Parts: sequence; structure tokens; C-alpha cells
Amino acid sequence: MLEAPAVLIAAASGRALAASARRAGYAPLVVDFFADDDTREAAESCVRLKDGLARGFQRDSLMAACERLAAGRTVAGVVYGSGFEDRPTLIEAMAKRWRLMGNPATIVARLKDPLIFAALCRDIAVPHPETRLDRPADSSRWLARQRGGSGGGHIRSAEADPPADGETYFQRRVDGRSVSALVLADGARCVILGFSEQWAQERRPFRFAGAARPASIPPSVEQALAAAAGRFCERTPLVGLNSLDFLATEDGIWLLEVNPRPGATLDIFEPERGPSLFALHAAACEGVLEPAPRIEGARATQIVYASYEIAETPSFVWPPWARDRQPAGSAVAEGDPFCTVVAGGATAADARRALAGRVATIESSIRSSIRTRAA
Repeated sequence: MLEAPAVLIAAASGRALAASARRAGYAPLVVDFFADDDTREAAESCVRLKDGLARGFQRDSLMAACERLAAGRTVAGVVYGSGFEDRPTLIEAMAKRWRLMGNPATIVARLKDPLIFAALCRDIAVPHPETRLDRPADSSRWLARQRGGSGGGHIRSAEADPPADGETYFQRRVDGRSVSALVLADGARCVILGFSEQWAQERRPFRFAGAARPASIPPSVEQALAAAAGRFCERTPLVGLNSLDFLATEDGIWLLEVNPRPGATLDIFEPERGPSLFALHAAACEGVLEPAPRIEGARATQIVYASYEIAETPSFVWPPWARDRQPAGSAVAEGDPFCTVVAGGATAADARRALAGRVATIESSIRSSIRTRAA
């Protein structure tokens, strides 16, 4: 029996990529910040970077973990997820050692430079909020953002004093509905896999909390989003899975940012039949652009953040719709991700209603388990 080809996966959370890679016939070797129970189940082998949430990826520990996982194996390539937006030099380091299955470091650096990205949007006539490096005199309608930030947790009102770190830039606030396009690109063209509507955490209004697909948007808005994504991919040689985050308003659309790697909506777009998203990603990185898979119904996902510090995760039976399951005994700081919940339905509204009930069930289970242990 032939051994499955190994693939290295490096991401803040590698579970969704690992599960999709396993479906594609690969043996996933995962480096991430959590090493959750289901990540370990999907992966052939997994290394947790213990200081990852606090410090992000660091070259020495990342490369050491990758080398440890790859030892004695023939590695088909390396795929990165979230956590590298502000660290293109680490992408370059991995690419020098293994075949990169994704966008090169130069693309990430360009797209995460706020002024270069704004100029690109102007060149291809895609609306983008006004962006500047200096603090505006009247900051009441501006946001302060971190260069290379991801997940929205770095965004705040510009009226708050920004840190003097040289990495903050300012973007004019635009109101609208948050819609993301998941695209598959081959370096010149792209296929739209679908649109999702996203929402933020209640107590932190810019931090990503969840997403549902399909997005409930008029056909005219969908056409405008698809046209903008197409123009962007014609100008920028993106490969593989990428997401483009927009705001949709009554007057049109605004492109906020592009995430040049597989992102947070893998769970809701992973097809139940046919090639996995990882397989499509790998093929597109080689210049083979497959048609978008057919996905039935609607699906939603949400991160459950810990509303208080959990010194020791209790041992309880996880429901089948829970993902990123914390190992029993692990500590979770207040505000950190505890798990991810998924739900389906006939419509996105149905999926979101089911999702809300499941989130409440998880939160109740946590409270009940902690009370029982304390007693």
C-alpha cells in the first residue's frame, strides 16, 4: 500500500486545513498554536507552539517544529494559513526549504502594505476606504488598524491613542454589511467559490466571530463583488484559496482587504462530496483551475470565545458539531478561543438560528462542568 504524501501545514489553527488535506489524500503535518483534540485526530503528527498566541510565529521555533515533523518523510509541500500576514520573511524561509503551495512572500508583503494595496484598488477601479499613515485631525470617522493584522482584533476607533510602534495606519470608517468572497485562483484568473456574510464579537465590534453562507445579498451586489474579485485576480497573480473582504452598502461595495491564503470560512465551504478544498487549492497552485464544487443548503460557523479564564478545561463529551476541541486540562485565558461551532440549514437564517442554540449549549456546558468540578 502506497504511503500518503506528507504536507506541512502552518497556521494559527491548522485543524480545518488538516481535515481537508486528509480528505485530499495527504498526510497532514501540523504546526499551530493549539493542537486541539480534533487537529491531532486529523493530522499525521502535530506540534503546538506554546507561546504562539502571545508572540505569533517566530522563525526559530517554527522552522524547528517543521523540521521535526518532516524528518524522515518526503514532503510534497508546505501550506500556510492565518498568522503570517505580518511575517512574510517566515513564508520565504519555509519556501526555501520546501515547495510552497500558496502565494509567495512578495505577494503577501504587497497586499499587506496599506498604501500599496490602496493604490492597487485605485488602479483597478475597485472602491477602497481612504487610507493614510498619519493620524487625521478629525479622527471621529476613522479606524486605526495594524499593518498585517488579521481577525479584526487589532482594529479600534482612531479616537483612541494608537501605540507608537510605527505599524499603525488609519482608514476612513465605512458602514455596511461585511461580505467575504472565497476565490480559487491560478495566477491569472479566479473562480468564485461563494460569498459569506460575517459578523463580529459582541464585546469587540471588529473581531471576527462567525460567518454564514450563502450571503443574503441582491444579485446586483453579487455581480459587483464577482467583477471586483475578477479584476483583482487579473492584476495580482494570486494562487490557490484566497478571500476578499468587502463591505456592501446601498451605494455600492468597498474592498477592505485581501487575505492571500486559506481562511476562516473553510468549514462552511468544504464540500461533502467531490474534491476537497485542499485538493482544489493544491491544483490551483499548479495552474489547474477546477470549477467551483456544488454545495447544498446553507452553513454557518462561530468561534466561542472564553468569557472568563478557564484554569483547566473540564472533560466532557463534545457534541459532533463542535470543532477545535480543547484538550481536557488545558488552560484558556479570558477572551481566547475555546472552540468552534458549526451548523447547517435550508437557508443562512436557519443555519444561524441553529448555530445560536449550539453556542448557548456549549457555554452552558462549560459553566455546568466548572461548577461541578468546584463543588
